[in-house]
Amino acid sequence: MLKIRQKTFNWGEKTYLMGILNVTPDSFSDGGQFNTVENALSQAKEMLANDVDIIDIGGQSTRPGAEDVTLETELNRVIPVIKAIREFNQDVPISIDTTKSLVAQQAIAHGADIVNDISGATFDSEMLAVVASLNVPIILMHSRGNPQTMQSLTNYDNLINDISQFFQHRIEAALAKGIRRSQLILDPGIGFAKTYAQNIQLLRDLSAFKTFNLPLLVGTSRKSFIGQILQKNDPHDRIWGTAASVCRAIASGADIIRIHDVAAMSDVAKVADPLWR
Repeated sequence: MLKIRQKTFNWGEKTYLMGILNVTPDSFSDGGQFNTVENALSQAKEMLANDVDIIDIGGQSTRPGAEDVTLETELNRVIPVIKAIREFNQDVPISIDTTKSLVAQQAIAHGADIVNDISGATFDSEMLAVVASLNVPIILMHSRGNPQTMQSLTNYDNLINDISQFFQHRIEAALAKGIRRSQLILDPGIGFAKTYAQNIQLLRDLSAFKTFNLPLLVGTSRKSFIGQILQKNDPHDRIWGTAASVCRAIASGADIIRIHDVAAMSDVAKVADPLWR
């Protein structure tokens, strides 16, 4: 169980929805759509109308090949949006999608509640200590390399075992810095240093990570492996394919699904939950 603001997350009882709000010009699916405060707030309001559980705000694209942005640029993108959402709604949990501890610190100070780090807190050596000092949950995602190099780093001895070892090391590192176990969430990193076949395997074998007895977050939304299956290059044409992958994730034990299309995936989760929980 995890309590954030007025919301209690009872893991295992239902699937929780994390709505993606990229305030970037270059994200793979929605780059440039919400990179003004007005557009971002409008999207957040739509998510809230469709029962989103967490709004995940990111100011740095992590698509393959994306260039890193400066600390100042990332802060200038995310902080005004966090403040605007908080003025409109005091209750919805907000996560900050960042690998920079200073961004995490500022985001939490301005109303965010969770740190979502796609590097598993490996890019910034201060991240775990900062999160511990802030006393907030952190999502530890598995990845390799950085957005420029990750798709060349897909050789594993054993995919599931290697990711499990990564999780074990990051959990131990987090606990050593003073983060409570109840504040940890794991994400196997679909699409990050994974081939098409490896993404499929991860969804099939997701339940292997339940041995950590920690909540699992899965993000398949509109991703390229779905496009490969459907032969659809436009990410916006992958909603039905995303729905199928979300069903599989829920059946395999996902606690949180990270999605672009909140209204559609809310319906998917509402039907999937009584089928598999």
